[in-house]
Amino acid sequence: MNKFTLFLSFGFTGMLLAGCGQQQQNTTSSESSEAKPNIIYILADDLGYGDLGFNGQEYIATPNIDKLAKEGLFFNQHYSGSTVCAPSRSTLVSGLHTGNAPVRGNYEIQPEGQFPLPDSVFTIFESLKAAGYTTGAFGKWGLGYPSSEGDPNNQGVDVFFGYNCQRMGHNYYPFHLWDNQDSLVLEGNAGTNLGDYGPALIHEKTLDFITDNSKNPFFLYVPTIIPHAELIVPEDIMVNYRGRFEETPYKGVDEGKDYKIGGYMSQEEPRAAFVAMVELLDKQVGEIVAKLEELGIRDNTMIIFTSDNGPHKEGGADPDFFNSNGPWRGYKRDLYEGGIRVPMIANWPGKIAPGQTDHISAFWDIYPTVAALTGSELPENTDGISFAPVLIGNKEDQKSHEYLYWEFIEQGGKQAIRKGNWKAIRLNLRKEDNPAIELYNLEEDPAEENNIADKHPDLVKSFKALMEANHTPNPVFKLYASELNK
Repeated sequence: MNKFTLFLSFGFTGMLLAGCGQQQQNTTSSESSEAKPNIIYILADDLGYGDLGFNGQEYIATPNIDKLAKEGLFFNQHYSGSTVCAPSRSTLVSGLHTGNAPVRGNYEIQPEGQFPLPDSVFTIFESLKAAGYTTGAFGKWGLGYPSSEGDPNNQGVDVFFGYNCQRMGHNYYPFHLWDNQDSLVLEGNAGTNLGDYGPALIHEKTLDFITDNSKNPFFLYVPTIIPHAELIVPEDIMVNYRGRFEETPYKGVDEGKDYKIGGYMSQEEPRAAFVAMVELLDKQVGEIVAKLEELGIRDNTMIIFTSDNGPHKEGGADPDFFNSNGPWRGYKRDLYEGGIRVPMIANWPGKIAPGQTDHISAFWDIYPTVAALTGSELPENTDGISFAPVLIGNKEDQKSHEYLYWEFIEQGGKQAIRKGNWKAIRLNLRKEDNPAIELYNLEEDPAEENNIADKHPDLVKSFKALMEANHTPNPVFKLYASELNK
């Protein structure tokens, strides 16, 4: 590859102490006797900021995730890459925000899969693999149909198990899962049978990966489908939650062409099912930590836990009842805070001190951060800034974004920028040539209730210029009305 540059070599102490800015510098350091750290990145699906116990959730118990937060560093101003699945993941693996990333929306490919990441993207998996890491991804991919250039095995993932297609990931009892290049037919789910629960099978393979690679450095990506709709868990789990809430049954797809191929099944008790799913996710997180401890590698493993976007309202989900978006306005598909501000925990015993940080960060910062911690290669054109100094307590060396930028092509087209405490949002870009900009002061108005654009015309003008400067035209994911006819 000729579009990346070596950020750091393998000296671990030197890696941690080196500053990590937007424009990375070539540096070297001597080999260290300390082992390279394992990295586990757990990505919940549509989990809201308020769905976790330590963030004030009253109905759902998440003791294992809460413990990670208590013993780790909680980022209270962390943002997802986008407000839906595929573009959010695209920013994560490429280090590019949605104005530059190659995948900027949920673009379906029939019969299975999404628009593929191009081979020209040097992903975080390829970077770590080149640095001697074994890479694994277990859960939902959504960045390229099977055998395409975006297939996980073609993007640096050594071991993949789960759903290649995020539409198939709507169903928890799928007809098949992917084991690298093999389609694994689940006989227990033939027809209307509900025998093989997808997340349980994926979790078993996740634990096996940790065991199989306990003697060598690994990067484990766990993009679970929980708690994305549909809302369902095995009956031996669900029975413990039935009758807890007043319910409005959800009527879904229980037969026909979309059954188990994207359509959500019916659920008589959606609130109870949602609680059961999040608590199952918490249990699986606890089992990952327990496996690391059992193998004696917990102290050399950094765990990051977060969510791909804000809470959904699909399949009978009721985020208002659970206060899933916490204090923020908006849900999945919004660029208001509730759609993109997500909980993030970084936990590494003996390396990351417990606490909270106000450092403003986003998904495209993960790649530079991991590069700083592992000595792996980083593309020259990243939009991210490593937050490794925040992790290890060298806050005086931490660089900050001038602003964060998002764009989203659904629901008429949207843009957003956060700059300091200011947040600007523009809607209906695919419908209007020059839609108005909304402006909010997040310090005074964190819920984004009071649009004060009319009071700050100079700020509005500057935000509009930034929005236009950060949008790189894309022939597939067109944002502006003027682009649609080209």
